[in-house]
Amino acid sequence: MDFSQLAETMLALESTKSRNEMVEVMAWLFKQQPPDEARFSVYLLQGAVAPPHAGIEVGLGEKLVEQAISKAFGYSQKEVQAQYLKSGDLGKVAEKMCSAKRQASLFSEKLTIKKVFQTFYRIATLGGHGSQEAKIGLLAELLNNASPLEAKYIARFPIGRLRLGVGDPTVLDALSFMHKGDKSDREALESAYNKCSDLGLVAESYIRDPESIMKFSMQPLMPVRPALAERLPSPEEIAKRLGKCLVEAKYDGFRLQCHKKGDKVEIFSRRMERMTNMLPEVVSAIRQLKCKDMIFEGEALAYNEQTGEFYPFQQTIQRKRKHGVDEKAAEMPLRLFAFDLLYVDGKDISQEPLHARRKMLEGLIKGSQLIAPSESYITSSADEIEAHFQDFVSRGLEGLMAKDLSAPYTAGARKFAWVKLKRSYRGELSDTVDIAIIGYYAGKGARAQLKFGGVLGAVYDPHTDTFQTIAKVGSGFTEEQMKALEEKLSVIRVKKPNARVRSLMEPTFWVEPKYVITVNADEITRSPQHTCGRDSGDVGYALRFPRMVGDVRTDKRPEDATTVDEIIGMYRSQRRVERNVQEEQ
Repeated sequence: MDFSQLAETMLALESTKSRNEMVEVMAWLFKQQPPDEARFSVYLLQGAVAPPHAGIEVGLGEKLVEQAISKAFGYSQKEVQAQYLKSGDLGKVAEKMCSAKRQASLFSEKLTIKKVFQTFYRIATLGGHGSQEAKIGLLAELLNNASPLEAKYIARFPIGRLRLGVGDPTVLDALSFMHKGDKSDREALESAYNKCSDLGLVAESYIRDPESIMKFSMQPLMPVRPALAERLPSPEEIAKRLGKCLVEAKYDGFRLQCHKKGDKVEIFSRRMERMTNMLPEVVSAIRQLKCKDMIFEGEALAYNEQTGEFYPFQQTIQRKRKHGVDEKAAEMPLRLFAFDLLYVDGKDISQEPLHARRKMLEGLIKGSQLIAPSESYITSSADEIEAHFQDFVSRGLEGLMAKDLSAPYTAGARKFAWVKLKRSYRGELSDTVDIAIIGYYAGKGARAQLKFGGVLGAVYDPHTDTFQTIAKVGSGFTEEQMKALEEKLSVIRVKKPNARVRSLMEPTFWVEPKYVITVNADEITRSPQHTCGRDSGDVGYALRFPRMVGDVRTDKRPEDATTVDEIIGMYRSQRRVERNVQEEQ
């Protein structure tokens, strides 16, 4: 298929904020494509050349893209830079200069989706001496063969500025709509995606044979989308909801998904990033486990070997690095607390009850010096849940997880099979909230020199694939954090909100949803200013007196932010607690 058709699809997506229209536009594209090209289109529409766990990113900086535009169209770099400063969009610069080329190429060829994808993949994987010039040359070649509209999206792609607003749920809906004319296959498509974390593979399989998605199963070395926990406000509600359950320590570390296939080991973060090379001692410990293949989950914490004290997340996060890995591993070794087993020796056991999975897991890791089962107890008593909770918190842990002993593992889903209860302080919510930054404010007064006055944060609605505002956060930042955030956010500034953002507020600068921070607040209130859960009465939900906690959450994607449904659930739980307190008084 010609790349021009994908470029026209991108233009249509950029031009609408209607999710139904986006679904129909992509469904039309998928319907025209052979199966193997659908994979390329899905990756390109999401600004990628591979699923996240492959760890392959194009990652060309703006300066290199400017050089490629200059080389392709015969303009000086100063002219390209001047136009970029004026428009703030390298895509528009490329489109304009392509329309008025100053040099004609000797040879040109019509671009196909496959050609564009393969070129970007090659750019992403080139390395070594001279690779930078080679990447510029490859990008310039694409631009040289492009129409003005094609050039617009080709220039935006390597710097991550497509501005299409295409999230995973929208792609899944479009695939279903392509085949069924409605969203009735969405659940089956999502189930397949949860088991492989590769949206391109799901699209290719579904277009080739819609029945094939029913045959997807977990496979070692291919990450599974993690199960998620719900919230309840008290031990009494947990006991009432779950009855006899597993009560487990909630650690404040890296959530890791560990895969073994023979001697091959891969480790993925909760956002399905490959972390294998960062954790050599964990890889060695997994390799020694006595099974052919397995997939299990655990929480890794850095600790002090002399005192046995576990470090907080802010220090554990230092183990996530590309350089100086061995030195940091010696300085801050890890312990891995395993809590669930999904696959072992050729068998997907995720649908077995938790108590059976847990028993198998404990048998497999027995004797390991680095890997231990998470601390856990079985109880049906609210008083015992409260006692364990207080014990965990007194030891510096986050709180506890309560799990249904009979429940299967629900990949990619948030259900009451897992419930979390976290520590809180007087005047705060019973849990923190993770928000995606969608904009920020210029500094005023004492913060004028820092150029940073706070952020506009949003939570995620997977039903509509949108980010909905919930708070303007201006406190909790250190001076160093404010400087670092301004540097990060200034790079991803855009002139208008991302197509998936729903906001009534106007920050000084809009940014692409990329970074997640954790905030606490006094309570959740109803507000006409915010769009989170906005109802027919034009009233949404907001955080009262929000403040940032910790640092930017590099382990979470924007789509991993707290959901609108969770906020509504927290608000209702908060109201129940308030009513109970009033009744007791």
